[in-house]
Amino acid sequence: MHIEFTFKNFEPSEHLKKYARRRFEKAGRFLGKSPSLDLQVVLTVDKHRHRAELKLSGEGLNLTASEQSDDMYATIDLVTDKIESQVRKAAAKAGQKNRKSRNANVDVYTYDVQDENGAKVVNGTENYSPKPLHLDEALLQLEQTGNEVLVFFHADLERLNVLYRKRNGDFGLIDPLS
Repeated sequence: MHIEFTFKNFEPSEHLKKYARRRFEKAGRFLGKSPSLDLQVVLTVDKHRHRAELKLSGEGLNLTASEQSDDMYATIDLVTDKIESQVRKAAAKAGQKNRKSRNANVDVYTYDVQDENGAKVVNGTENYSPKPLHLDEALLQLEQTGNEVLVFFHADLERLNVLYRKRNGDFGLIDPLS
């Protein structure tokens, strides 16, 4: 994220810039580390009123927020909370859109081996809707449940993966290439 500061009616301190940059970068964590995001920050002092105006643009986003108070640091905190709320909403909306398009259901079949000819027969079906998880979350879930296999939607790769427990206690990942 590229952050551009503009100061009106006062001399900026390095501490204030550093504080503001750190707060604004935390707000951008919901959008990832995209270099195409631009944040324009205008900090203004009029008599005893400290005002901050933000404009975040890039990747289909155009968000604005402004706040004012008696202290510039408090104003930065207030405007950061406001823009962070807007960023969360935008990220959740984009996530919902992606989840709708990649809605995958998996049918799980269980079977028994008959003693007569050794033929396998399906004796039941379960519908399973895999959740989007990161690999470390999937590993944690597989360890906690004690199951041998976990089918999940890999959030980074955006495709269905299978995580399984090996006999030696390690884990294996099946990642089909699409």
